[in-house]
Amino acid sequence: MVPMTREQMIAEFGEPGVQNPMIVDLIAWDSASARVILTMIERRPWGSHSLQFRQIEEKINRYLGYVLDGHLGQHYPQYVGKPVCIHLDCVDAPTGEAERFVAAAGHAIRTEGVEFTVNVLGPEADV
Repeated sequence: MVPMTREQMIAEFGEPGVQNPMIVDLIAWDSASARVILTMIERRPWGSHSLQFRQIEEKINRYLGYVLDGHLGQHYPQYVGKPVCIHLDCVDAPTGEAERFVAAAGHAIRTEGVEFTVNVLGPEADV
């Protein structure tokens, strides 16, 4: 398989982020935790926006399908049998309804045997 440039990927599949469920935003190996990290990027501040929650839920479902249906291992054989974590990068900490949504999503993800973490980058972050 020939690697694509970032420009080719964006032209073909669109910008990464939770609003685009067609792509995995970032795949990385974390040697410190010995886990494969699948990162989702949320550039918008949290609110009680049902559209935002639906987009994140769809992205989570796609990520889980990618892992549980064996596509991660097909594309990256070195990760077969390795623990996986879905990681949500966001510009601010979820509060209120968003906090409850993220907690419920994390619980659902963990029931599938996949870890879930939230990383608050701050509003100045270039994600």
